[in-house]
Amino acid sequence: MPIIPGARVLLRTISAKDRARVREILATPEVARWWGDPDHEVDGLYDVEAGYTSYVIELDGEVVGIIQSCEELEPQYHHAGIDISVHPDFHGRGLGTDALRTLARHLFDQGHHRLTIDPAAANETAIAVYTKVGFRPVGVMRDYERAPDGTWHDGLLMDLLAGELA
Repeated sequence: MPIIPGARVLLRTISAKDRARVREILATPEVARWWGDPDHEVDGLYDVEAGYTSYVIELDGEVVGIIQSCEELEPQYHHAGIDISVHPDFHGRGLGTDALRTLARHLFDQGHHRLTIDPAAANETAIAVYTKVGFRPVGVMRDYERAPDGTWHDGLLMDLLAGELA
């Protein structure tokens, strides 16, 4: 089970023992607003598929969030996407920033030259964190994702090139 140490957090591959805590994180209103149905999302985190890896974010042995990567394995497009969520009780402590930097370094070390992330365009808090790590806006994807209430909202495509990690 891969373990990736960060400055403050530890990333480890998600396991069955994490299911209840991960569901709890995804069910908080602050997270569910952006992620949707926690039951649907939790199940998807455990699917084994080439290029997809889900990790829990630990702080002093406590699971405080999740982060995942989706790798494009075709050599001519070799890059990865990242998605992250931190329990609201741990917001504002720099843990998401540390987790993003940790996974980004790991993916760059694995040979990726570019990383992407695609928050809801209205998720200003997430966008500020991603910008702090070095991600830059690429463009707005209109009506990109269906919200839990059934409406469509725009997404902001952001990317980070190797060497730009802040």
